[in-house]
Amino acid sequence: MSGYARPELLATPEWLAENLDRPGFGVLDLRWRPDGSGRRLYATGHVPGATYIDWRADLTEQEEASDILLLPGPQQLVETLARAGVGNGMVAVLYDDSGAGYAARVWWTLRAYGLESARILVGGLEAWRDFGGPISTAVELRPPIIFTPRLQPRSRLTASEVKQLLGSAGVQLLDARPPAEFAGHSGGTRRLGHIPGALNVPAAATADPRSGAFLDSDELRSLLRRAGVNARGRLICYDWAGLGACKLAFALTLIGFDDVAVYEGGWVEWGDRLDLPVETGHRD
Repeated sequence: MSGYARPELLATPEWLAENLDRPGFGVLDLRWRPDGSGRRLYATGHVPGATYIDWRADLTEQEEASDILLLPGPQQLVETLARAGVGNGMVAVLYDDSGAGYAARVWWTLRAYGLESARILVGGLEAWRDFGGPISTAVELRPPIIFTPRLQPRSRLTASEVKQLLGSAGVQLLDARPPAEFAGHSGGTRRLGHIPGALNVPAAATADPRSGAFLDSDELRSLLRRAGVNARGRLICYDWAGLGACKLAFALTLIGFDDVAVYEGGWVEWGDRLDLPVETGHRD
């Protein structure tokens, strides 16, 4: 599929239609709205058999009095996946209607806890509709199922861990925010700019703006070369609060990078902490 090293991370609408009724298979509807209307969207029509998950409420842990969104605790994850009918050894297909940002966040969450078989639906629900896939309005209730979380510690970093890695050989920090925020021209934290030494690879640039599908392998690699990313070492992604970072991490994994992590706190944490260093401007 478009030369990807890991094509099994994607599900085309054709592939989904062929596998929809297969045992050991689950579909998660991850459409989300700040006003909570994502669940109502699900009720008006979704992929048959899909269950709804509110990624923000069900699959994050928010630090008190902050916008920092962390991985959920293992028990929270187990309970959420049990309700969704996703368990050990199963394939989970993830979709949203927002350019795969929410789907990528859930993909990273599942991967961080050891579920490697999650796929993102190419183009999301719109692509499924355009393909002519069936739409259901039934509320899907899955029988409880067991998922055993196995946290992968290299998949996530804290601010203190990122600080210790600054300037380390074999580590590159990738800022997935828009260029204006990276340069320090805009933002909503106490300080503007980026983590010292970071390279700017906007998450939005990894996908076609019209279809929402990820760029092909050659285009993604060209994007990385222009940003100064090399093909060796550990890559650490961050953005404002995790969505763009996870989307970038997914794109990197898709084309074969195997040591990719996400700094969970993101700029919403780093920019507000006066004890952490900041750079502004673009790197040549």
